[in-house]
Amino acid sequence: MTGWTSTFRIALTALLVNKLRSFLTMLGIIIGVASVIAMMAVGEGASRKIEEQMASMGTNLLLVIPGSTTAGGVRMGMGSQLTLTLGDAEAIQRLSAVEDIAPSHNGVAQVVYGNLNWSTGIVGSTPGILAVRNWRLAAGRVFADAEVRSSAKVCLLGQTVVENLFGGEDPLGKHVRIKNVPFRVLGVLEAKGQTDRGDDQDDTIIVPLTTAQRKLFGSPFPGAVRTIAVKVRDEVPLDRAEAEIRALLRQRHRLGPKQDDDFSIRNLTSFMQAREESARVMGLLLAAVASVSLLVGGIGIMNIMFVTVSERTKEIGLRRSVGARRGDVRLQFLIEAVTLSCIGGLIGIALGVAASALISRFAGWAVILTAPSVLLAFSFSALVGIFFGFYPANKAALLNPIQALRHE
Repeated sequence: MTGWTSTFRIALTALLVNKLRSFLTMLGIIIGVASVIAMMAVGEGASRKIEEQMASMGTNLLLVIPGSTTAGGVRMGMGSQLTLTLGDAEAIQRLSAVEDIAPSHNGVAQVVYGNLNWSTGIVGSTPGILAVRNWRLAAGRVFADAEVRSSAKVCLLGQTVVENLFGGEDPLGKHVRIKNVPFRVLGVLEAKGQTDRGDDQDDTIIVPLTTAQRKLFGSPFPGAVRTIAVKVRDEVPLDRAEAEIRALLRQRHRLGPKQDDDFSIRNLTSFMQAREESARVMGLLLAAVASVSLLVGGIGIMNIMFVTVSERTKEIGLRRSVGARRGDVRLQFLIEAVTLSCIGGLIGIALGVAASALISRFAGWAVILTAPSVLLAFSFSALVGIFFGFYPANKAALLNPIQALRHE
């Protein structure tokens, strides 16, 4: 134990003698570790942000929208022709792969309370919209199926609408006017925040589907809906559910084998999962690019260790002549290399944490530090010290003591 202790002491003393050289040698490791930690934090933050958006949007979600129409040879785009009905939604609900559905008929209108007004999106739907879109109530209750059938003039308010019309006042039981039609407030929705495109999900009002169709926005034919959101059962693959819905709607719409769909089905969950995977891969790619500086730092350690061995050849010969073994000499120089990389790693961790905080504050990006990423970066820096320090250390251990003492 005494031999190990003295070897450690000799190695650390040698590093302290050349403080500036030691710091410059560590600089590559410091920058490398800090870069890896910051980039992994950015990647993890992006992935977590997308996970939150997926949770707020709803899981296992398919969105059925009407098809396009053509006027004067110009295709107007998806949703320009209302080809979906409430009957389609009810038929989809009966499929074994489907857990719940939420047909909707949307529009934008001015909402008035007292002497305040606010323009917002109005969603006409069924009570199932809360389960499908993973939305909860902060207060009050959702309207019932009976209120949908009777076209009741009731509504649920998003948090943004509440803040702009009511301020600190309790909206439950109050009446707001939507297109000059009075609606009683049944409940207030929990805040969901923005989508990835910056849309405010809380700037909305939900009313019964039939109320939106008959009293607010009208409908070109009875029962027409603009979209049908479908929540698929957890155990059912989304592509299977999509195929079943497509086959059902083609049959209901009497489309021939050569006719195009007059609707479109969008797999929102798979789209968000693909984005999440892309964000994770991008984070790993950024970390991999940043880790190149760790390798550069390791090469710097190797170069300095070769210079150190050359400068201290006589010292090596003297240690060997007084009884030091080759293993002692090898261990001494290896300790120097690993100490440089580990201290550089610790400083790099501190800088990486600080850089992550600065990125979050000034760039506004979601940044999440995790223990595994910090541990990985530090472990990599230690391995770099061992890998690049071993060869110079071994070269020092193999020096002939007599030739080393004669070295000028």
